[in-house]
Amino acid sequence: MATEQHPEDAALESTLALNPVVGFSFEDVAKASAMVLRQAVLQPAIGAEYANRLFQENVRILFGTSTVAPNPRDRRFADEAFTEQPLFKRLAQGWLAMQQTATDWVDAVGFKPLDQQRARFVVDLVTDAVAPTNFLLGNPSALKRARESNGESVVKGLRNFIDDMINNGGMPSQVDKTAFKVGENIANTPGEVVFRSPLLELLQYQPTTETVEARPIFIVPPQINKFYVYDMSPEKSLVRYLVDQGFQVFVVSWRNPTAEQRDWGLADYVDAIEEAIDATLEITGQPGVAGVGACAGGITFASALAYLTGLGRGDKVASLTLMVNVLDSRNDDSVMGLFMTDQTLEAARKRSAREGILDGEKTARVFNWMRPNDLIWNYVVSNYLHGETPPAFDILYWNSDTTCLPAQLHSDFLNIFKDSPFTNPGAMHIRDVPIDLTQVQIPVFITGGTTDHITPWHACYRSTQLFGGDCTYVLSTAGHIQSLINPPGPSKRRYYVNPETPPSAEEWRTGATEHEGSWWPYWLEWQRTHGAGTKPAPEKLGSAANAPLGAAPGTYVLE
Repeated sequence: MATEQHPEDAALESTLALNPVVGFSFEDVAKASAMVLRQAVLQPAIGAEYANRLFQENVRILFGTSTVAPNPRDRRFADEAFTEQPLFKRLAQGWLAMQQTATDWVDAVGFKPLDQQRARFVVDLVTDAVAPTNFLLGNPSALKRARESNGESVVKGLRNFIDDMINNGGMPSQVDKTAFKVGENIANTPGEVVFRSPLLELLQYQPTTETVEARPIFIVPPQINKFYVYDMSPEKSLVRYLVDQGFQVFVVSWRNPTAEQRDWGLADYVDAIEEAIDATLEITGQPGVAGVGACAGGITFASALAYLTGLGRGDKVASLTLMVNVLDSRNDDSVMGLFMTDQTLEAARKRSAREGILDGEKTARVFNWMRPNDLIWNYVVSNYLHGETPPAFDILYWNSDTTCLPAQLHSDFLNIFKDSPFTNPGAMHIRDVPIDLTQVQIPVFITGGTTDHITPWHACYRSTQLFGGDCTYVLSTAGHIQSLINPPGPSKRRYYVNPETPPSAEEWRTGATEHEGSWWPYWLEWQRTHGAGTKPAPEKLGSAANAPLGAAPGTYVLE
């Protein structure tokens, strides 16, 4: 089901924001690197054997008898020079032979399974960094541009490099930030701020239909980026799609904390969610909301719902949708999971406790190295070697608009990742209330993406086994962000549904049926089925008790 991705598509599927646990550092990679070097020293005979194999392959490359060839889907070697020009062909073959030999050596030295995956990651990190395409003289397309532009592309590339050194922390820019302005050409669906607390602003959006679904949709975004992943440019905006389909939409916009808010923890965020739900119910006159949460926002919302249920106030939420969200983190399948040991988790906790926050910008820089070909070297080639301006891509702009996590909330998320308490009812407490999802009896809708490497689809599926009510699972043929931003329209997207939720994801997939297009319309029918009928659209936003405080997208999103 995997398909070749455009470079920007690959980059947007590697976003930081929706990952539920962050705090990975270069120290973790350094430890894995030391492990690899230690094995090289302890087993010199194996190293010598594979060095000899590489030497023999290089001899064949030199005399033109080697059969080594790049993967046809590897964009780095798409230029015909790598197959038609002897020098570039041998250059590519030499690098490919080195990379394959290093990978084979890792498999031969006898690492434990998890250590083997870490070692492979480190080896790939090093070998990818020295790929010939990352350098001007080894990149035929860059040399061609330099000749055709009389060196102008090289000059532009140098300017881009200097600008990134000064203004982008030394990392290649992924997006032209000058092309977007929040509230103007992005996050511009009409609405009002109808409630504000120290932690959040609540946005209510203007209906566009004469009648609306009586039950309001209440969306909780992740805390590590801005809320407008739900309100991108108009053609990609889930918020705009919902209001155009006759739904009342309320969205939480989290405040960007500083070190002064270091003590804000999960309990504080749960309290803030309940306050915002109460404001939504007061404005709409409804007894319950249709809750929605994605990834870390889903973890927070699920915690809040279990907490409210434990207090006998769970009826404030009538249904729950969890998008690309993992509640059962046992056997984590993501790239991040390779390095999430007890030691690295504690080190991450200490770093954020020392600084008071988990800095989103710093974390994003580290996170980019988890997929360097898509998030670093791709832009080194385009920005510096080709001298191109970074693309004007709304989702990548949003991804660069990072926020911070308070140290206490980061610590709470690390505990959830480490202990997976949702799988053990009562193992976690919020303000002395045991958290037990089996007591949540409302309908639950859960989504995943077939190519999602951040929250793998089968890990998302495991949440269907945690709730006490009926669960519906939908699998989209997309990655992490594209599973969330999945508007109807011309595309090759498909989704899978199965009315049953057997214990294993593989059983579910075997019995699932395929449907063409976006899953959004299917979800809206599910919302209507579990809704509370329709009513005339409100003439004004807010209410006497929760009067509008200013136009959407509000003020917190600008911090």
